Amino acid sequence: MEVFIHPSSIVEPGAQLGEGVRIGPFCVIGPEVTLGDGVEVKSHAVVTGWTEVGAGSVIFPHATVGEIPQDLKYNGEHTRLVIGARNRIREGATLHLGTEGGGGLTQVGDDNLFMASSHVGHDAKLGSRIVLANSSAIAGHCQIGDDVIIGGLSGIHQWVRIGKGAIIGGLTPVVNDVIPYGLVAGPRGELEGLNLVGMKRRGLDRAAINALRHAYQVLSEGEGSFLDRARKLAESPESAEVAEVAAFILGASQRNFLTPK
Repeated sequence: MEVFIHPSSIVEPGAQLGEGVRIGPFCVIGPEVTLGDGVEVKSHAVVTGWTEVGAGSVIFPHATVGEIPQDLKYNGEHTRLVIGARNRIREGATLHLGTEGGGGLTQVGDDNLFMASSHVGHDAKLGSRIVLANSSAIAGHCQIGDDVIIGGLSGIHQWVRIGKGAIIGGLTPVVNDVIPYGLVAGPRGELEGLNLVGMKRRGLDRAAINALRHAYQVLSEGEGSFLDRARKLAESPESAEVAEVAAFILGASQRNFLTPK
């Protein structure tokens, strides 16, 4: 479990390297970086800032992790990026530090895949088992739940929340919140239904899926406003997943919601 550092790389004094860390050629590791056990940083990658990378993660060539935010309000404040375990950060991907105005922390869970040239903006909060496809971008302050898939060349507007298990198609702009298990696609980012394939893959049983389909119908066609329909679901949810959808809609939001077509 010895640490390996290629002689062409720069590891600045103060960096903390766990057991078995491997750093390939022409990398730069900053003085406030912590790399957990078994982290691999491949050639030409940069890990900088006050950044923590969890055990077993792999950072691929030309990725930049922990650079300052792309926010004109940022003024050099001391902020963080915390990345969980077993993440794969592919070629050219970028993950940025937080800002003082956004809480000072960008946070990423475990077992995520950030494909080539994808981006995670400042102060975003991401769960686990998320897939960001090639050249997709998450803007600042977004909240992305577990098991979300975001298609290639898609963009998520700042402050947007995407609920657990949702899927965003490729080439899709998302400017408002997406309910858990929702399916969003199209050039204007419309809520087109539920991520049924994803739910089946994750092992939701037929009763849970049927309860979600009924909840979606209530949200689509029930009486009152969208929030009124969500309150109705919250009063007597048919399943834990339906309760999760209702709680998400009734929670704090900086944006409007994508509503069923």
